[in-house]
Amino acid sequence: MNTLSYKTVSANKATVRKEWVVVDAAGQQLGRVGSKVAKLLRGKYKPDFTPHVDCGDNVIIINADQAVLTGNKWNDRVYLTFSGYPGGQKGTTPAQLKAKGDDRLFRKVIKGMLPKTKLGAKLINNLYVYAGSEHKHEAQQPRTIDLNSLK
Repeated sequence: MNTLSYKTVSANKATVRKEWVVVDAAGQQLGRVGSKVAKLLRGKYKPDFTPHVDCGDNVIIINADQAVLTGNKWNDRVYLTFSGYPGGQKGTTPAQLKAKGDDRLFRKVIKGMLPKTKLGAKLINNLYVYAGSEHKHEAQQPRTIDLNSLK
């Protein structure tokens, strides 16, 4: 009997091919950019995706200061943190995070979309956010991706 055998290939640290990707956030909605960038960081767009391995790309977000939130979300949405002590709950709005730096707002949004494990903590380090159109990673020869072409 002649049968074909298909083997599931699991990626590991040695076989993963990581790339550098540039994403332009100008005029894009913050949450939609965040969800697609989280998938890129995780490696979900690659055919050899493995859930327990860092097989995602290094993502550079440019024009982060031009990201859009619709409605009154700049002031109505509140991100809560709790220190564990009585009265230790603090709230921060996206407008306050943007005033401190665009990096903080994007990191907060994207970190919430990554796994809450050691792998998620490693993946967030592959994200680089810049307010303008210039970045300092030209030596890595990143390729530009249109987020609207991704699902």
